[in-house]
Amino acid sequence: MFPFDVILFDVGGVLLTNGWDTRERGEVLERFHLDCAAFESRHREPYRAWERGAMTATSYLDATVFYEPRSFSREEFFAAICGQSKLLPQGALGTLRELAASNQYLLGALNNEARETNEYRFTTFGLRNCFRVALTSCYLGLRKPDAAIYARALEILGRPAERILFIDDREENTTAARQAGMRAIQFRGDDALRYELKGLGVL
Repeated sequence: MFPFDVILFDVGGVLLTNGWDTRERGEVLERFHLDCAAFESRHREPYRAWERGAMTATSYLDATVFYEPRSFSREEFFAAICGQSKLLPQGALGTLRELAASNQYLLGALNNEARETNEYRFTTFGLRNCFRVALTSCYLGLRKPDAAIYARALEILGRPAERILFIDDREENTTAARQAGMRAIQFRGDDALRYELKGLGVL
């Protein structure tokens, strides 16, 4: 009897770098010579909508960057956003691939991500080859750490909460998962993760 039926992974901060967090935004804004404070004042609410699938990438960029003429195109700016996605040093992608190869668990993503960047990251880094389910905010219309996204994930998976293991780098997200009845590990590097997985009998 395996200890879990399902193992869910966050993506940014666990498998890959964050796609469009504060540091990544800063690098892109500097490259395009945009005022960071002006961008951030426009960013928060459109980004929440984009992550929930309530706004397209084009609409998000229109609200935050292209509300006035620019010397660069939307395509160039979006390519720079995608370029921020990289393999995470000491990330868990190797562990994910090992678990996928074992074919012992239903593996999936439970992550906050906008549709266009999520599809880029899944395709570019081969995550679709490992995940059998994508419980991403842009598909569910809900974001972590809201309790509703964990409840929806449980409904979709159809498994008891205690049979689901969730791995995320942010404490507020793992806390919310535990409150939903899942087992959760806060990611602090792949070595530490593998140690905990071995202790749980997963590896």
